[in-house]
Amino acid sequence: MSMNKPKILLLMGPTASGKTDLAIELRQKLPVDIVSVDSALVYRGLDIGSAKPSADEQARAPHRLLDIRDPSEPYSAAEFREDALREIQSIHAQGRIPLLVGGTMMYFKALLEGLADMPAADAEIRAAIERDAETHGWPWVHRQLVDVDPDIAKDIHPNHSQRISRALEVFRSSGRTMTELRREQQQQSLSASYDVRQVALMPRNRALLHQRIARRFELMLEQGFIAEVEALMARSDLHRDLPAIRAVGYRQVWEYLAGETTREEMLERGIAATRQLAKRQMTWLRGWDGVNLLYIDSEQGEIRKKLDLTDELMNFFA
Repeated sequence: MSMNKPKILLLMGPTASGKTDLAIELRQKLPVDIVSVDSALVYRGLDIGSAKPSADEQARAPHRLLDIRDPSEPYSAAEFREDALREIQSIHAQGRIPLLVGGTMMYFKALLEGLADMPAADAEIRAAIERDAETHGWPWVHRQLVDVDPDIAKDIHPNHSQRISRALEVFRSSGRTMTELRREQQQQSLSASYDVRQVALMPRNRALLHQRIARRFELMLEQGFIAEVEALMARSDLHRDLPAIRAVGYRQVWEYLAGETTREEMLERGIAATRQLAKRQMTWLRGWDGVNLLYIDSEQGEIRKKLDLTDELMNFFA
């Protein structure tokens, strides 16, 4: 890693793995400021069900990019990247190190790799490509792609209709190849400008994580999660198809309040959906490039112990 670039630390991990507690602990000991990387925490009014840091926790360790969007307004990965880069620059200007914490892997991916400025879908162009395929076959269409974008074509099977169609559509609608656009995306890579260290908490004991998920969901209900969703339902501008309401937990409580499930079914489905989210997050992380996995075996004390033993991470702040 280059010692001349500004530093950034990314702390990832599945839901309920202890990321927030660890981030707050780091904030007390190291010159870091926290930036949230969570697609639910950006929304105002989604507090209990999103496990948003409490007022006391935020007082001890302020989190940026919390409560920045009304739940009626969708928030994209592209918007997150723009907001996060602004916060990163602000933190560095104050002589501190950004600590980006969360489990929304698409946000991390957008931040690390950038986003290609691909043209929007064009139904007419796509229909013309499909007509060519019906007349000549997809291998023939693939050869048209070879003529304009050989680099991308060599990675696409001649019968992979969806990828061939999209690559040709990009070229015909914009006059630029997908290879060119992806090259520009690579130039947006976070590591091109920053010294990035990626750390992820990875539960070694899946059963323990499932217990933590169940316990946390039950605690959310005790803390007033249902009343929180009732308040959201009372708003005429919110509905279940919005990204905020589709968030894990909120969707299940919304269905319960709509009379579609019993309380027991809501609890069971909420826990199951959270477990599925954790599974997807861990799948992402197992194939994630450049991440330093910190395997956790028990509760938060073990996480801190392993962090203290990770000299490579500690040297990052030397």
